[in-house]
Amino acid sequence: MIETDEGICGFGEAHIVGKTHTVREYLKDVRRHIIGHEVYNIEELYNKFTLLDFGAPGQVTMTGLALVEMACWDCIGKRAGLPVYKLIGGAVREKIPAYANGWYTVERTPQAFHEAAERVVARGYKGLKFDPFGNGDMELSREEYRRAMELVEAVSSAAGADVQIFIEMHGRFSISQAIEICKELEKYNPGFVEEPCRPLDVGALEYVMRHTTVPIAAGERLYLASAYNEVFRRRAVRIVQPDISQCGGLLEVKKICSAAEPLSIMAAPHNVGGIIATMANVHLMATLRNGKILEHFNDFSDSYVKNVGAPYPEVTDGYFHLPDGPGWGVEVDLDFLKEHEAEMVDGVIQDPGLNMYRSTSWNLRSKKADI
Repeated sequence: MIETDEGICGFGEAHIVGKTHTVREYLKDVRRHIIGHEVYNIEELYNKFTLLDFGAPGQVTMTGLALVEMACWDCIGKRAGLPVYKLIGGAVREKIPAYANGWYTVERTPQAFHEAAERVVARGYKGLKFDPFGNGDMELSREEYRRAMELVEAVSSAAGADVQIFIEMHGRFSISQAIEICKELEKYNPGFVEEPCRPLDVGALEYVMRHTTVPIAAGERLYLASAYNEVFRRRAVRIVQPDISQCGGLLEVKKICSAAEPLSIMAAPHNVGGIIATMANVHLMATLRNGKILEHFNDFSDSYVKNVGAPYPEVTDGYFHLPDGPGWGVEVDLDFLKEHEAEMVDGVIQDPGLNMYRSTSWNLRSKKADI
């Protein structure tokens, strides 16, 4: 949260796995860039964080910037009495299609995945994303491959003809394995396959894309607009997925998505956030001609995450709808936030990360896994 000298409060939000304490401490270091800054000067704020502190800005820097930048936009909108999307080009759509993630915290069996997918469809979602590959890495055994495809078939049959599936590969497979998987997935016509191989290896992404008809998506681990230069030059993906909370905030992500549009590349921002990050993405997507679909976890998370403020950005009949309030259009419950402070031990925030792929049942996430 930032507060202007007029008493206007603006909010940003970020979710950065395993580095929460680091980002909080970083923001203490860069208070000199924040205190006294004019909230309208977003480009100057970007320059302060990325140029004045000499070095290569990475995930921590860009996440810290995003938190402040999003809060500035909230203040700007509240000061103007307008929703943020009206300040960055205006809306080209009134509703944003949504796909569900985080819904498959069940046993890795076709029946369990099928039943969980049916629950997503019953909520009206137009798409659902999942990683069926367990803790597979680089190459799958024939048994692992067969089991993964059984899960895909189970989810696809639950989705039916009118709901699209999206496949998450988390950037951990070899080029040859990625191509084999993508070719197998072609018959399911997925909306995209995400990070089939290492996302920073643009040549690998391009090679996989040239050998399959499924759309390839990537971008959540690229933190600056300039990081997309080679991706765009080589047409290495068909969908970009910048994360507003880790990529410097709204303006930087808007630059990325707008640069993709004349190349006929779609945008589907990565979103694991709560009320502020999700609503910021709704504002962004409203302005994008090439906005494809927006990710959403929180219908399948702990119920308390929706109690942090109001109105919470809900998915209705498969869509987010534009807010009409000023700024992000939501009010944050500060008392609730204080009651749910992060756990501290010896002055350090406890953020154990996800321990992804350590177990075949990592998809259980907060539930007990066989670790």
